[in-house]
Amino acid sequence: MQIKERKMKGVFEIELEVHEDHRGFFMRTYDDTLFQDHGLEQRWVQENHSYSKQKGTIRGLHFQFPPNTETKLVRAVHGEIFMVFVDIRKNSSMFGCWDSAILSEQNKNMLYVPKGLALGMCTLTNDCTLLYKMSNYYNPTSQGTIKWNDSDLGIKWPVSNPLLSEKDSKAQSFKEFVEKFRGLEIE
Repeated sequence: MQIKERKMKGVFEIELEVHEDHRGFFMRTYDDTLFQDHGLEQRWVQENHSYSKQKGTIRGLHFQFPPNTETKLVRAVHGEIFMVFVDIRKNSSMFGCWDSAILSEQNKNMLYVPKGLALGMCTLTNDCTLLYKMSNYYNPTSQGTIKWNDSDLGIKWPVSNPLLSEKDSKAQSFKEFVEKFRGLEIE
């Protein structure tokens, strides 16, 4: 397992070591000792499974407000997914910046996304499945959403006319989020 920090502080891309033979493959998808060695000590309290039928589906940009902020460990088990994360930590030097990574069943990589980042995804193929561990319990009253195509963020999504939920299509702009909350206070 190779754990590499990305340009955004606290975000790590994890390359899994795959052992393949004529029967298939085996890989370890979590190792507490390796995570601790990289300062990624985490207690996972919930795991979610997300399925998207159609290519061009966007979910996000989602986050939870304190005290319910979440660290996530995300892995695509089927299909290919464009993952986006936006730094909304109040005192971060990268506040308002975004980065992306592609997770797929072929590359078998994972993303470790810390508290205080909004997370979004776009399916690049049909029939995409994500599994993700969370460090906090989902609380619907603490959930926030920022508009996926906000011009102030300038995210370069791989689609222009995505399939969206009603909630995501009515999300607040980044400017509205900043004016109202000025960012998330993270411990």
